Amino acid sequence: MPKFMDIHHNMKGLTADQLREAHQADLDIQGDEGVTFEHAWADTDSGEVFCLSDAPSAEAVQRIHERAGHKADEVHQLTLSV
Repeated sequence: MPKFMDIHHNMKGLTADQLREAHQADLDIQGDEGVTFEHAWADTDSGEVFCLSDAPSAEAVQRIHERAGHKADEVHQLTLSV
């Protein structure tokens, strides 16, 4: 299954609890699109949030994020790993 990294911009000041809640909202419905969210990170100074997932497509990742209430600004397929 392809791996994806998505990015959310403009989330400055996000707390750890808010990040956990947003990630859990994705986890609660991820199966509807065959997505498996692995991890989420945030840089609270820049307001960037990064999510790593396995999914059938970038569109599936985006649909889950949209339904969970936090549309991604970018979704990138990771095609090479070392």
